[in-house]
Amino acid sequence: MGTEPAALAAVDVGTNSLHLVVARVLDGGRFEVIGREKEMVRLGSGSNDMKRLADDAVDRGIEALTRFRKIAEISDAPLRAVATSAVREAENHDDFIRRAREEAGVEVEVISGVEEARLIHLGVLQALPVFEKRLLLCDIGGGSTELLVGERGEVLAARSFKVGAVRLTNRFFADESIHSSDVESCRRYIRSVLVPFEPEAARLGHEVAIGSSGTIEQIARLVHVDRGGEPLRTYNAFTMTAEEVEDVVKRLIKARKNGPTIELAGLEEKRADIILAGALVLEGVIDTFAVTEMTISDYALREGALLDSLQRRAGGSLHHLRDVSRRGVAHLAEVCDEDTEHSARVARLALQLFDDTADLHRLDPSCRDYLEAGALLANVGLFVAHAKHHKHSYYVIRNSERLVGFTDNEIEIIAQVARYHRKSAPKQSHPEFAALDKASQHVVRALAAFLRVAIGLDRAHRGNIEQVRAEVREGRLVVEVVPSGDADVSLDVYAAGDRSGLLAEVLDLPVDVVAAVPEG
Repeated sequence: MGTEPAALAAVDVGTNSLHLVVARVLDGGRFEVIGREKEMVRLGSGSNDMKRLADDAVDRGIEALTRFRKIAEISDAPLRAVATSAVREAENHDDFIRRAREEAGVEVEVISGVEEARLIHLGVLQALPVFEKRLLLCDIGGGSTELLVGERGEVLAARSFKVGAVRLTNRFFADESIHSSDVESCRRYIRSVLVPFEPEAARLGHEVAIGSSGTIEQIARLVHVDRGGEPLRTYNAFTMTAEEVEDVVKRLIKARKNGPTIELAGLEEKRADIILAGALVLEGVIDTFAVTEMTISDYALREGALLDSLQRRAGGSLHHLRDVSRRGVAHLAEVCDEDTEHSARVARLALQLFDDTADLHRLDPSCRDYLEAGALLANVGLFVAHAKHHKHSYYVIRNSERLVGFTDNEIEIIAQVARYHRKSAPKQSHPEFAALDKASQHVVRALAAFLRVAIGLDRAHRGNIEQVRAEVREGRLVVEVVPSGDADVSLDVYAAGDRSGLLAEVLDLPVDVVAAVPEG
């Protein structure tokens, strides 16, 4: 594995701003923050409901990423950058990602809203002693708001809503002057977006409500000013009541009616034009989910991404599909796959092939997780229809909110591995495959090749095969099939051989699938 880095860095590429955190790696999977940077970039600015990143905003984002990379390099800290709603939703997000790679030297991961909530949760658990408590987490960004109910590190429920401080400012408060009707329209809209999550959140309940993000911390600062307190160095663990938030909202509304920005003691100038919209989102969360008191977490997405990176490095790949990821895969399979035992057998055989040919394919160990997930989920498309179910599997996987723990690109790879488990092999004429970078295309082709053979090895759906062994003999890859007891494996052997063409291409070796000769 090589020498592990002494430091790590993470960037939150947000709708409103970019945040960098650099941390020293400690023993026991812990870290100590040694540096922070923030750049107000406004990737989500404009009136197009964030359908496109403006050229000047992209320029600012690339400049910030370049500077952040140089800061991380001072500490020899590998940098992980995760992007949220502004990049996630933009039609031209590929251009931003390409420029980040080519000009700033930074690979940007676009994560789903639910994955964003999971990483924020990881961050919060490092900042507050709430691991043992059932918590409701709220993070208000520029483009979206993430809500999560969790306990003991487990995500019990999570949702991402397209209500954020920048997005709602563009929609409801773009004019210099505002009216009471603008505020009420914004409130009704927020309520309509949040309320579908209320029954599930109420059923689960919570002992403590946690708020993270710059918007909520800004509101906490205004609450503290109202109390007459001296400025605080940190607002971590600061607690405010629902009534105090309501009072701040009233003051913000009154001040905003005097002009396009707000001037209040304790209000950050760069946030003055969007704080009212953010405060109304927090007000809506408090009202909808019966929050009486909220505690501030100074840690959020970037610290969660840092911890997630640390855990990945510590284990190469986290505990067999990274624990939380595996549970999401298993749950989706249970809901949508009518023969999970067959899928589990296929996954086991595919992994045996992957392991036995490691010296040939030389794929990163993390690809093993993608192969297992793709195998377990290959047939979830049957939930939609039997015809073209491989294409339906792609759609179900790509649009599921259950696959937390994977990045957006990882979900895309898993979805495509499942999509190519039958019928046509991956082609450049397929838009989704063509959109992948060359490295990801190779991973998809290789993993789909293993999966195709493994599916053939359980062609009869009877578990006829106990194990499979693969080795190179005289310039050919020989896949040797060991039957379970005295099972007839002739159909499975034939089907696997018939499906081995892609594997032969990937490994650049002829493939022979044969039944093992009985001992004795």
